[in-house]
Amino acid sequence: MKKIIFTENAPKPIGPYNQAVVNNGILYTSGQIAIELDSDKLTNASIEDETRLVMQHLSEILKTAGSSFSEVIKVSIFIKNMNDFSKINAVYADYFDEENAPARETIEVARLPKNANIEISLIANANL
Repeated sequence: MKKIIFTENAPKPIGPYNQAVVNNGILYTSGQIAIELDSDKLTNASIEDETRLVMQHLSEILKTAGSSFSEVIKVSIFIKNMNDFSKINAVYADYFDEENAPARETIEVARLPKNANIEISLIANANL
């Protein structure tokens, strides 16, 4: 049975979807972009700061599902500029231990919602 996950500590969906869903003990998040919670607008910051804000949003969603970054199985990263790969990786490494890091793909795309530079979604074990 699926359970909808929602937290006020991450951006509200900007379309007909939820922040995340848990089904059979697995958490599936929607893609998160660097939306500032106080303004509901995309942050105007460096790619490192955008990445950090996205990871903070994901952390809050994980926490609401009784999970954490150590429970993440798979990550999908969509970026507008592959030249930002190493900068994104430097921030990403703060959240995952190399030995226990999840599977991942990083894909360059032409455009993201609200013209964001990065969008990240993940799949993790949930402990509700």
